[in-house]
This record gives sequence, structure tokens and C-alpha cells, in this order.
Amino acid sequence: MGYHKKERKKFYKTGLFKAVIVPSVLIGYGVSTIHGNGFYSSYDAYRDIHKINFKATHIDDYLQYAPYAELALLNVFQIKCKNDFINTALLIVKSEILMNAIVFPLKTLTHITRPDSVNPARDRSFPSGHTANAFLAASIVHKEYKHKSIWYGVGAYTIAVSVGALRMLNNRHWEADVFAGAGFGMLSVHLAYLTHRYKWGRKCDITLLPTYRNGNMGLCFLKKF
Repeated sequence: MGYHKKERKKFYKTGLFKAVIVPSVLIGYGVSTIHGNGFYSSYDAYRDIHKINFKATHIDDYLQYAPYAELALLNVFQIKCKNDFINTALLIVKSEILMNAIVFPLKTLTHITRPDSVNPARDRSFPSGHTANAFLAASIVHKEYKHKSIWYGVGAYTIAVSVGALRMLNNRHWEADVFAGAGFGMLSVHLAYLTHRYKWGRKCDITLLPTYRNGNMGLCFLKKF
């Protein structure tokens, strides 16, 4: 009795390859520009950036969380994401754990001094935690809403890029830190989605609705089984 041999999937079509290719390019480029290395090094970028008369700001400390605000706002307006509330929350938690497990040990191991040498954490420049977190949050928005419109992800990634740019303009990070941070943030999300088993929350739908009563605004939490 004959049978058809199952054709092996090409490596570039596998979920793992798709998950790591873009983050790997970003991380690889970042590593290649550490200090004075690479075609356009971190020192080159530093020199060119500081030709700009930029007034330092702390907005990047808050802007890194803006894609999460976008996610919450879309939920408030009942624009349904790909996954239910529980699985989306679990994916965010898994991604954050992965990102922190990679980024913060690397900061200690690489021991690279920030351009702002007076910073208390001056020897923990590489990679950028703010940028990693911003790209992580943006990747969550992209994953959850790309089936609705690519523009939700475009908006979130625009915010993330702004965070990376501000980290350099504010003299807190090198070009290498920002590119690698972006890569690690995206990689954490891609691996979280790739390994998630979706065993929770399949039988319920959770929605947040804005409410207004007696002059007070609030949120209504609805759970449908």
C-alpha cells in the first residue's frame, strides 16, 4: 500500500524563522555598531545627533507604555483583538518576563557606559530597556490587531520608534542600545506567541465599556460565557 511522504517545510517558512528574522537583524545591527564599530557606528550617530539643539525631556519614560494605552482604548471602543482578554493578558505577561530576563542580565554582563556618564546606572547602557519595552508593547498591538488593520500596528510602532529616538536625543543611550533593545522587545513577543498554548479563557469574552452615572465617569467590566 503506497503512501505520500510528508514534505518537509522549508526553514524560511517555519514559525521559528519568521519569529526571529526581523529581531535578529535589529539585534545584529545594534551589536555591530557598539562603540566605534560598523559602517555607521554609535559614536558616529552620537556626533550627528548632538548637532541638533534638542532640549532634554522625560516624556520617553511614559511614552514607552503608550502602545498599551492604545490597546486599552481599542478595547474600550469594542474593537475586538485577535485573542480574548485572558490570553492577551497572559501573552503580555509572558513577553514582559522574557524581555526582562534577557535585557537586564545583558546590561550587567556587557557593562557598557552610557553617553550620559553621570547617570546612576551609567554602566548598564546596552541594551535599552525603554526601547525594548516600547517595541514589546507595539508588537502586542500589531499581533492582536493586524487582522483588523495594519494601521493600528503602524501607530504603535511609530510610538516605539519615537521612544528609541528620544533615548538617544536625551543622551541616555547609544544607537547600538536602541536597535538591540527594539530587537529584544520584538523577539520576546514573537517567542511568547509561538509557544503559547491558548488553554485558558476560550469560553468567555471580557469587555470593558465606558460608563457615566451621576456626573462620574468609569468603566464597566463585562464577562460573557
